[in-house]
Amino acid sequence: MIPETSYARVGDLHLAYQVLGEGPPDILPLDYWVSHVEAQWDAPPLAALRERLASFGRVIMFDKRGSGLSDPVPTSHLPTLETWMDDAVAVLDAVGSDKVVLIGNIGGGLLAMTLAAAHPERVASLILVDCFARARKAGDFPIGEASEFFDKSIAQIETGAGRGVMLDMFAPSLADDPVLRRVWSRYERQAASPGSLKAVVQFISEGDVRNVLPAIRVPTLVIQRTEGPFQAPHGRYLAEHISGARYLELPGPDKFIWAGDTEAILAEIQDFVTGVRPTATPSRVLATVLFTDIVASTRLAAEMGDDRWRELLAEHFRVARRQLERFGGREIKTVGDGILATFDGPARAIRSAAAIRDAVRELGLGLRAGLHTGEIELEVDDIAGLAVHIGARISAMANEGEILVSSTVRDLVVGSGLEFEDRGSHELKGVPGEWRIFAVAI
Repeated sequence: MIPETSYARVGDLHLAYQVLGEGPPDILPLDYWVSHVEAQWDAPPLAALRERLASFGRVIMFDKRGSGLSDPVPTSHLPTLETWMDDAVAVLDAVGSDKVVLIGNIGGGLLAMTLAAAHPERVASLILVDCFARARKAGDFPIGEASEFFDKSIAQIETGAGRGVMLDMFAPSLADDPVLRRVWSRYERQAASPGSLKAVVQFISEGDVRNVLPAIRVPTLVIQRTEGPFQAPHGRYLAEHISGARYLELPGPDKFIWAGDTEAILAEIQDFVTGVRPTATPSRVLATVLFTDIVASTRLAAEMGDDRWRELLAEHFRVARRQLERFGGREIKTVGDGILATFDGPARAIRSAAAIRDAVRELGLGLRAGLHTGEIELEVDDIAGLAVHIGARISAMANEGEILVSSTVRDLVVGSGLEFEDRGSHELKGVPGEWRIFAVAI
């Protein structure tokens, strides 16, 4: 469930915020400077980060003034760090939070460190991930990034804002994922205009909180990844100048917390905050498996010719992936002319299958689909297990336009309003026993 958006007031200004999970502890992420509290739930890795943090605390999320759903500000006169800090305190007051764990990431660390130093009574601990005290190189700060880095960053924003530019800059390991890029590009457009994004980068490039560090007296964890911009020397500098700070280096070029080896970072955060290190992610989980397939694809390809068929097939995959995103599905891989995907809920899986079928019908294509809910084995780029074989066998039984499900799926969605037609019991090749199959009446 997406949390409800509320507004905190600072004078005449409105700040949009959401709360997820239960505390203590309360956790306030101060991520990269621009955000959108509602659009973030459409970006799977960012949504997963929020949900993971909420597994051990109450997560308080807000859009800074000038960003997302909060009131805009002129890009020519951005607020000061002090003003943004007051906004964060106003949100904490609005949700009744006395003390929070601050998690700063990249430029958000400037605000996190300032808040921790100015309001230690409101901060339980401070976590800095790929942050810096000063971004730009100076005579007394040789570890900063050269002016050319910021010139390049501004140029990237000029041409790429709203097209996933922040993936290129801060999540290079994910930048070539076409589905994520489409989703994240939409998030960028909703979070900030190109002018706002450019102004923020300029603001961060000129920020300097080195004098703040000695005043930070709360427990602090510094995590720095060793590749890309803002490498290990930045993290070491923070740890050396914040009293009692714990320092950890991890490999990788990504700077967003939710990119790269996110689980390693979150394990360290959870251990630091709660004193309990999370158990390893299980290799077997319960999931609803969806197989789709285009009916008579060989004949259609022969009639259309290779070039036209490739174009149509590519468009089919594009519309299918939009519907997967819409219903929270996870694409595992393409299988011939169809898709293998998983869902954490069978009702969403059925509705996604129906939406995909209806969408590709407008392209002149007939689709069939099969679903089964069971335990699957998670692999690096694939899934395995009996549930996968059952889903594939059920899909192969379907006629054009049909969505067939196992009795397991039907039983799990009782009360959802979905209706089914009984198709009898069947033996599935390579699967023990008989299986009751139902067609979705939607």
